[in-house]
Amino acid sequence: MSAVRGALLAVGLLLAPLSARADLALLRPVAVVEEAAIRLSDLFDNAGANAARVVGPSPAPGRRIVVEPAQLLAIARANGVMWRPLTAADTVVVERPGRAVPRDEVLDLLRAEFGRMGLDSAAELELPGFQAPMVPLASFTQLALEQPAFEAATNRFSATLVVVAEGMPTQRVRLAGRALATSAVVIATRRLALGEVVRAEDLRLVRQRAERVRPGLATDPGQVVGKALRRPVAEGLPFAVVDLSAPSVIERNATVLMLIDGPGLSLTAQGRAMAPAARGEVVPVMNLSSRAVVEAEAIGPGRVRVAFGSVPGGSVPANR
Repeated sequence: MSAVRGALLAVGLLLAPLSARADLALLRPVAVVEEAAIRLSDLFDNAGANAARVVGPSPAPGRRIVVEPAQLLAIARANGVMWRPLTAADTVVVERPGRAVPRDEVLDLLRAEFGRMGLDSAAELELPGFQAPMVPLASFTQLALEQPAFEAATNRFSATLVVVAEGMPTQRVRLAGRALATSAVVIATRRLALGEVVRAEDLRLVRQRAERVRPGLATDPGQVVGKALRRPVAEGLPFAVVDLSAPSVIERNATVLMLIDGPGLSLTAQGRAMAPAARGEVVPVMNLSSRAVVEAEAIGPGRVRVAFGSVPGGSVPANR
């Protein structure tokens, strides 16, 4: 019978004079409300002289409510709005946008409070199950802590987070977690290839949980900058000290200038490096004239120093 009455009402509305139909209000299926209250105009178009009247509280920021047909009809009648539901689908979904309180702001507040109780400022704070409180989009928000407690022996902490914002009741959220020790570690900011020399912009220093930092990782940029890689490093991964070496100043098979020093004597000759070498490393070098191989110290790009006693007599033709 209700369906029949709805159909008859719909027919009656269609047959009504245009002047009467012009006064009918139209339902707004979805209403987005930023204030703390729902107004008549949020639910109905052409709501009449009472359009600005408050008819109820809006949902909490970030939430929504559904106003059912019976409730809408009661609101319409109480406020002189010409409207009545035709079907059970005549509802209004009222949404209130909101923004989450940044997690970092909550963590900073906890660090400042528990730092006075002995918390390591570099510790990572673990908050299992934490859900950021929602506040109105444009509201001024203040955060505070009540009943803070920190146990240095177990690194456990707890507190009540107080959230005060315009347009909503004060929220209180219980927080509990633990502090975890961290260690500094150097990670790559891009993928680096084998043999590449690391620059300052190729890395950054971060802190990670100490339990996840394995021994042998670089913990200071000074350990990494200017070093050559013995194996590739992917973006975001740490540098292992064992995979770093001084960059080569002598390349394998490169022609080098051999400097031969002795008491009151300084000679030079051309040679060929038999292996790569970094500054200060010893590298075998072949004298291009005599074909003799001697050990030399790499002293710079394309230059090696040969100890006078290591050169076979007469094997290195030299130029003064």
